[in-house]
Amino acid sequence: MITKYGYSTFLTIVTISLLLLAIGLMFTTGILFYLLIIIPFFLIIFSINFFRDPARKTPDSENIIVSPADGKVLFVKKVSENNYLKEEGTQISIFMSPLNVHVNRIPVDGKVEFLEYVKGKFIRAFEDKASEKNERTEIGINSKFGKVFFTQVAGFIARRIVYKIDIGDEVKIGSRFGMIKFGSRADVVVNNKWIPKVHKGDMVKAGETILFEYPKEK
Repeated sequence: MITKYGYSTFLTIVTISLLLLAIGLMFTTGILFYLLIIIPFFLIIFSINFFRDPARKTPDSENIIVSPADGKVLFVKKVSENNYLKEEGTQISIFMSPLNVHVNRIPVDGKVEFLEYVKGKFIRAFEDKASEKNERTEIGINSKFGKVFFTQVAGFIARRIVYKIDIGDEVKIGSRFGMIKFGSRADVVVNNKWIPKVHKGDMVKAGETILFEYPKEK
């Protein structure tokens, strides 16, 4: 299934690819002929893979935060978050390569209390400072277990962030809400009561992999 967040881009790529294919078949010969046949097929296959939107099964538990993105864990570190949490906490950062699924999912049940789109730079997403310097969407959700802050961060190639939520929305863990086109990064920050469940280098899946767990009362 192709994600609804990528319909316009996907159709544009397919249209250009078919046009190149038509030109190749009708007006060219030799090496150019083969290039104008091979390139369109490559573009279409790449687009189908990039804009895929597989079903996910979210764990049935209240006291968890799941990954908002597919990719590789870059950092698990202590930070001071001053926009929404306004306290010290733990940040988990996830790098999305162009080969990952790029549909983003809500990490926790709750209500959207904070939402801000920040214009910025486009440095490489795997650099530590990207979360503060790059163009990004910052989202704060008030959950049953407290505030959860997460971001969609643009990268060197990714220049298009899509999100379909607003302040006041009641959101459900694992539900789709947007995407970042052509590879980038997502960060999740929570207070120190939450226990990290992944480590640097781990591969995670949006809506499925548990990033944090809130300790149950004894």
